[in-house]
Amino acid sequence: MDNVKRFDMSIPPTRTKWYLRPLTILISLPSVLAHKSKIVKTGMEGIKPPFILLCNHNAFLDFKVATKAIWPSRANYVVAIDGFIGREKLLRDVGCICKRKFTSDLTLIKNLWKTIKNKDIAIIYPEARYSLCGTTAVLPESLGKMCKMFGVPVVTLICHGHHVNSPFWNLHDRGVAPTEAELSLLFTPEQLKSLSVDDINDGIVERFQYDDFAWQKERKIRTKYEGRAEGLHKVLYQCPSCKTEFSMTSKGTKLICNSCKKTWTMSELGELSADTGETEFSHIPDWYEWERQNVRKEVESGTYSSGELEVHVNSLPNADRFIDIGTGTLTHDMEVFKVRVTDKDGKVREMTKTVPSLYSCHIEYEYLGKYGDCVDLNTLEDTWYIYPHGDKFSVTKMALATEELFANYRNKAGKPCRPGLM
Repeated sequence: MDNVKRFDMSIPPTRTKWYLRPLTILISLPSVLAHKSKIVKTGMEGIKPPFILLCNHNAFLDFKVATKAIWPSRANYVVAIDGFIGREKLLRDVGCICKRKFTSDLTLIKNLWKTIKNKDIAIIYPEARYSLCGTTAVLPESLGKMCKMFGVPVVTLICHGHHVNSPFWNLHDRGVAPTEAELSLLFTPEQLKSLSVDDINDGIVERFQYDDFAWQKERKIRTKYEGRAEGLHKVLYQCPSCKTEFSMTSKGTKLICNSCKKTWTMSELGELSADTGETEFSHIPDWYEWERQNVRKEVESGTYSSGELEVHVNSLPNADRFIDIGTGTLTHDMEVFKVRVTDKDGKVREMTKTVPSLYSCHIEYEYLGKYGDCVDLNTLEDTWYIYPHGDKFSVTKMALATEELFANYRNKAGKPCRPGLM
């Protein structure tokens, strides 16, 4: 482990190889056509590269729609390191820039600046993860500063329908069509010069407001998939009836609490209804935000803790393969994310992320079908995929708590987060 090579983040981004440019659109078009993706352009007259393109993030279809939206222009995409596994050369050749999630990385800024100097498009997914329930995730407050510094047009691509088609908690393609996307100019270089960083951030946050389940209901788009609720309990981990955590499960169109036995049915329009008694939340994001409020109360009272969980840990220092480190413990509490693992050589290894160092975290459900749900923590040189054992935890709750702990820290420091930003 100590001598293993690390992914070289310093290599400048490659302009998409000429012979791969047709391939990118050919790979993208079948999905775009299958979902009858509508791309509406607003304010884009006369806008040519270089510019920054900020995209929301719900599914892999996002990348394909972005490719279609900007064709035939060249772009560099910011991609998480696990996207490079086994295909580093190919991804570099098509123009991808590697990033370890939720780290402060000046090298990334340098590489994006290279993209701008090449007169290409810098494509960024600032939410840094798939949305958990089809609504906006928190955005980094560094966005405004970066946009102002680069001084080129800022464009957004906001896609609708990608989450309800293939939600993060159950990736089965439901055949939703048509999906929609809005490619819109947000700021001109002249506007960036005159606006403050806070004003720029507020504009980005406003543009990024979306709700895929509301979009689905407004357009009366039905999903016939009989397993449409399966996996939803990964997001909705707390029962609103008996308030028990980690007791939810799902099957077919049903969401089930194993503690009080209450059940809900998910309709073809993505709405929930209780099979008996009160329907606490018909709108899935409302249930999710209720869970956030409960986590916030724990944080504000100083009682939040995951307890000590047994975990299995894999490392991803480069794009070659995952390295099995071993088993250990994870604690997430009011002070730190702390992982302590003993490797196969008997050496104790630790990764600690303090509350001020982490405004959000990345989680996965049933990642790669190997060990189950995981949270990944990153340094600039390594990524640890941490898989808790047992059933008395929720990585969703850990993600919510990470955000609420950071916001609480900022509030106590007299520097509260602006709405939608961390």
